[in-house]
Amino acid sequence: MDRILTRQQASDAVGDRGWRFLLGTLQTSVVVGSLAQAAEVAARVIAVCGSDADGHLRVDIRPERVVLGLQSRAREAVTARDVDLAGRVSAAVREVGLRTEPGIASGAVRSVQLLEIAIDALDITAVRPFWKAVLGYTDEAGAGGPEDAVVDPVGQGPAVWFQQMDQPRPQRNRIHLDVCVPHDEAARRIEAALAAGGRLVSAASAPAFWVLADVEGNEVCVTTWQGRDA
Repeated sequence: MDRILTRQQASDAVGDRGWRFLLGTLQTSVVVGSLAQAAEVAARVIAVCGSDADGHLRVDIRPERVVLGLQSRAREAVTARDVDLAGRVSAAVREVGLRTEPGIASGAVRSVQLLEIAIDALDITAVRPFWKAVLGYTDEAGAGGPEDAVVDPVGQGPAVWFQQMDQPRPQRNRIHLDVCVPHDEAARRIEAALAAGGRLVSAASAPAFWVLADVEGNEVCVTTWQGRDA
């Protein structure tokens, strides 16, 4: 049950249950009508996960929805146990007349997604301590090297990772966002961004990521899990 799954395996295992694989986690949401109902759903989900809840489950409660994430914290990856938990959670939610859904083509405000901030740097080891300190961030579990990403210890803010530059680029934006979306949401999100005045900078690495920019050249990458498995 603790076997780590490939991206393809994780995605295939939960796609028909209303979950999506994003950045090494399984993500879904449950639409609710009140904060009280959200708390009831969260309690039910925690109960069905049992002793695995603390090591695998993350819950974000809002008056209009509950956002759920599953990942083995010990392995920092999606395992067969997480897939099993996803199935149990979806069944428990259905029992009270609700459903787990990724928010794709369903009238939702937006799909489930995860956000990262990427900083281009000539000397990553020199700039990383500044960002770690100013944001109050910490090292990822098992990844505290001088060039590794830094993360919010309470899980509220986006991860910050560092991209190696080979030469100065003073006329180019050197901080960009990575918006990780479900693989079946990427096309719609890109089309919406282009219709809103953006432009496609590069699709050379699609479907792993597309580089987009606004009218002033500020860049963002729309990313998915696809195209990353060997």
